[in-house]
Amino acid sequence: MRITPDLTRRSFTASAISLAAGPPASAALAAPVERRDEVADIDAFVRAAMARTVVVPGLSLAVVEGDRVVMTGGYGVADVRAGTPIDADTGFYIASATKSFTALAIALEADRGGLGLADALSLAFPGSALPSEMAASVTLEDLLSHRSGLDNAPIAFRTAYSGEHTPPQLQALLAQTKTVADAPHGVFRYANAGYNIATTLLERRDGRDWRALVRDRVLTPAGMARTTPWVSKARARGTVAVGHFGLDAGGATPSPLQKVDATMQSAGGLVSTANDMARWLRLQINDGAFGGRRVFPAGRVASTHRSRVAQDRRFGAYQRDGYGLGWQTGRYGEDRFIHHFGNFSGSRSHVSFMPDRRLGVVVLVNEDLVAGELADVVANYVYDRFAGRVDLRAPYEGELGTLTARRDKRQAGLAAAKAERAARPWTLSRPRADYAGAYVNPGLGTLVIAQAGDLLTAKIGVMSAVAEAFDQPETIRVELVPFQGQTIRFDGENSLIFDDARFVRG
Repeated sequence: MRITPDLTRRSFTASAISLAAGPPASAALAAPVERRDEVADIDAFVRAAMARTVVVPGLSLAVVEGDRVVMTGGYGVADVRAGTPIDADTGFYIASATKSFTALAIALEADRGGLGLADALSLAFPGSALPSEMAASVTLEDLLSHRSGLDNAPIAFRTAYSGEHTPPQLQALLAQTKTVADAPHGVFRYANAGYNIATTLLERRDGRDWRALVRDRVLTPAGMARTTPWVSKARARGTVAVGHFGLDAGGATPSPLQKVDATMQSAGGLVSTANDMARWLRLQINDGAFGGRRVFPAGRVASTHRSRVAQDRRFGAYQRDGYGLGWQTGRYGEDRFIHHFGNFSGSRSHVSFMPDRRLGVVVLVNEDLVAGELADVVANYVYDRFAGRVDLRAPYEGELGTLTARRDKRQAGLAAAKAERAARPWTLSRPRADYAGAYVNPGLGTLVIAQAGDLLTAKIGVMSAVAEAFDQPETIRVELVPFQGQTIRFDGENSLIFDDARFVRG
């Protein structure tokens, strides 16, 4: 990070905890005079933390106070193969932090008339394939606040993972929406499906997909020119960080599953930058305005922060007590804390702000297998330092110690599990070629099993994996989503069971 020459005082230094200087950094804004000490300390801490954790290749952050950007910057590299340095304009996949954008876009669309967030879906979207009893009782607000009591595994799977979908397919799949037995209507249950259902209904009504809706209603008015729901466009505009896995002490390797345009979806489908996310935080803290200019109608942005459903859950250092429209609500210590995080296959985002202190932080990292919590540790350091604490060395030495111990434990566990799986005998009774073929499930799509020498491979949409042995008869294990083992059980000669669903050979 380029720090202006007078930013020399640091109360937390790398040498104070016997760490190396850490990764190079770039593209910091000159700090306001009264915040230069805090910025210098944050810079030193990030360098020390990344040197300590080792396996996080890159990090980008933004700190906003009131209506000004106090600090933005980038550390490390976007891709260990190319060594491209990260700066405040490097794109990161923000995963579920997308929900706050989608929810605001839908709320703004409702403000234009003809669509009520509190209207039954049957009234707002007559004639859809959604089962009638669900459409009559559930609202858009229910879907966006995770209190609908509904789930739709085929739509969630196709849009976020396989990428096999068209608008007519998704609209037809609304008929497969199910109620959730342990989280009925009105009870909080976090899942992507509510957002997917909402935007599928909107696209059927308006003929415009969620990407265009978010771009037109939110991104363009906000001036977030480097934020996009198209990975291809993000890469055309500049560097996009690659998700990584820190598998061993030697560092990180790129994840085999990276986002593509077809898997960018309304519950997790934006690439953004530290600079753009600083604009987003300013809009949140200032209720839809920044720089003396009103971007969104007064009260609308603030309304998305209001909890619509209760929860009581501890998540790391944070206590969560509710969920608004695309935002978790709760507390960090004694401070009210509005936030949303996201993670997917080696990418991790932390987006948060304290409305009473008018302070916000974004941290984006490109590792999320063994040390993704570094994003939260850095954000917490910022909040604590801006609270006036200068005695942070000992507690944050403890935080980094906990983080690295957890990293080591996870790495050891992954290695042990891999060795255990490698020792398993195969339980397939027939020649490998007999299992090969294309198996179809109307909801989830086409799963292709292919022979690769003595092995089998599985592919569905953009996901693929080499199969491993499993300890049940006629069953193989795959990681179509890395490090999330799934089983495929061959049920006779012409069908298989995957993800609790039957696929039939075509």
